[in-house]
Amino acid sequence: MTQSADAAWIVERAKAVGFSLCGVVRAEAFPELENTEEWLSRGYAGEMKYLHDPRRKDPRAAMPGVRSVIVCLLGYNTDNPLSTDAELAGREDEPRGWISRYGWGDDYHDVLLERLEALTARLRERFPEPFEARAYVDTGPIQERVAAKYAGLGWLGKNTLLLNQTIGSYFFLGVILTTLELEPTLGVGEMPAPDLCGSCIRCIEACPTQAFVEPYVMDARKCISYLTIELRGSIPEDLREPMGNHVFGCDICQDVCPWNRRAPVSALTQFQPRTLPSREAGKTAASADARNDSLFRPRLESLLSLSEEEFRKLSRGSPLKRTKWRGLVRNACIAAGNSKLAPGSASHTRICECLKKLVACGDSVVAESAQWALSRIQ
Repeated sequence: MTQSADAAWIVERAKAVGFSLCGVVRAEAFPELENTEEWLSRGYAGEMKYLHDPRRKDPRAAMPGVRSVIVCLLGYNTDNPLSTDAELAGREDEPRGWISRYGWGDDYHDVLLERLEALTARLRERFPEPFEARAYVDTGPIQERVAAKYAGLGWLGKNTLLLNQTIGSYFFLGVILTTLELEPTLGVGEMPAPDLCGSCIRCIEACPTQAFVEPYVMDARKCISYLTIELRGSIPEDLREPMGNHVFGCDICQDVCPWNRRAPVSALTQFQPRTLPSREAGKTAASADARNDSLFRPRLESLLSLSEEEFRKLSRGSPLKRTKWRGLVRNACIAAGNSKLAPGSASHTRICECLKKLVACGDSVVAESAQWALSRIQ
């Protein structure tokens, strides 16, 4: 790949400020964006109204005078086990939930934005002429993964995520829209990375809720990430059991992907699992586990017992804040209902007590979810 001097300089500076990969592409209507309207018309966006923003159909509509898009990629993988690892089944008497690995640490919006702003400052040193630049991390009317494809950073996989041959898909994307006329990373005649999914359909087969309508097309309304984070009301009953122990997001379609087998581990401590607040009261046999509880496979009892104030402290500067207290506790109720806890154990007794308190709480969505869980384990 032959890059212009400016594109090569931008890629080098992006890595210097902490990004894993970077690419530059001209702002234009990429072919995949033509499918946006049909996807929306099928209702696949669910309650995500922001996806209906017409500016998302063409990056040139995202900012006045935009000419170029700089796409930056930051890996977040850790050396903790995958959600699909058999040994994570856990003990029957101590049910645990699953939080998507991107949600374990600090809010990626903040982590990426700091680096994007640093890169923007470098751009102003390199290009003295006046220009506009806006940095977005899932906050602007642009489909980052599509821009990333045409910036040479990977291909769009059958699970609809951007895949990179070297680092898989455990990464975040951030963009800088600018009025600068920059030479793209891909030279004249160079094509984006080829689709290397081949005949593999592991992601499609592994999805518990069958969210993939067909390869490369997802009905977000069935996606566990949507159900546990974006959906504000009650979770449809037919999708509760397939959710299993997921309480925030889902990693299954990534965890089964062969391209993630050698995904590099990030050295950033910001993406390591946060510790849950410990409770010294009620010194039970589980108290030792409670003291070491974290967002990596958190104890459902810990989540079900979270007060709104404790949730606010835990989720401050964390991706968890998007689901709010109601969402996280609602999801923990569903996970408890799927836990197959055997009556008579100490953990069963404590979790039932938590659920009974939630049935009596003032939130109708949480109360109904707690009642459903009780009906499954009592």
